[in-house]
Amino acid sequence: MGADDLQQTITMHRPAKAAAPQGPWSVEAIQALLDKPLMDLLFEAQTVHREHFPAGDIELATLLSVKTGGCPENCGYCPQSAEFDTGVKAQKLMEVDEVVRAAQAAKDAGATRFCMGAAWRAPKDRDVEKVAVLVEAVKGLGMQTCATLGMLEPHHAHQLKAAGLDYYNHNLDTAPEYYTDVVDTRTYQDRLDTLAHVRSAGISVCCGGIVGMGEAPVHRAGLIAQLANLNPYPESVPINSLVRVPGTPLADSEPVDPFDFVRMIAVARITMPTARVRLSAGRQQMGDAVQALCFMAGANSIFYGDKLLVTGNPDVEADTVLLRKLGLNARQVQEQPEGCAA
Repeated sequence: MGADDLQQTITMHRPAKAAAPQGPWSVEAIQALLDKPLMDLLFEAQTVHREHFPAGDIELATLLSVKTGGCPENCGYCPQSAEFDTGVKAQKLMEVDEVVRAAQAAKDAGATRFCMGAAWRAPKDRDVEKVAVLVEAVKGLGMQTCATLGMLEPHHAHQLKAAGLDYYNHNLDTAPEYYTDVVDTRTYQDRLDTLAHVRSAGISVCCGGIVGMGEAPVHRAGLIAQLANLNPYPESVPINSLVRVPGTPLADSEPVDPFDFVRMIAVARITMPTARVRLSAGRQQMGDAVQALCFMAGANSIFYGDKLLVTGNPDVEADTVLLRKLGLNARQVQEQPEGCAA
């Protein structure tokens, strides 16, 4: 075989570049992606991923519950609801020095983003004032800041932006038509309104959902459609596998099939190509092999640390070993969120 023939053979067998994702996304189009043969779906997702991110680049984010328990909402997955007997005791908002120590420890361990969660339905003005102080303190350490405090009014979002908040997390949880099966103390529109307030204030959005809550496949497609059709879609998209906590209404839910979870990661990557797709709750139950498939599918962010609010998470050493085995690298340089001043 001559050089020209060899070059022709290489060209013929070179993988075709993935077609540019098109939106808006219909539920049917997303369902078609979810139904693809797994290896084809992984190939497409990894191809899209490498067009927008360096190979092996993983963001490490740490989540701290700064105000635990006592929430009046009845989200069926949440151990912090005051309606459920889960052993979680209501606590006051943490002091600034406690939060700063935790953030510094997270930074020392390699995290670049620090997320603060508070179990409120909607914070009061005085609550937001206190959280703004926490945001300023963590921002002073040189970390990206994120908060999840429940529903926000427009002036709250602007106040948090002024304090230096980079991201606000407010998940849609599931598709709109399945939402009332999970929670009925707030509406889907309430969640969309909070996301709009956050966007208007110039804060980047962290928004995803949970699988394994008894939803049908069409609801999973519906969740991705909601996220991907936000304008713009979220900069961070956490995909959670339900952690079944005794005492919550969803404690006996059927575990999600690991390959179905991987498919959700892949379709999130394809439909939201520049987002940080975060492998979030449930990692402790997945094992290394499933997590590796999730990274192959385009996940490029994880929650890092031994606890997510009040549920378990792989410890730092285990994550460090896994990333090393897979040849993945913790992101060292912070990204500047869209809409934030340089």
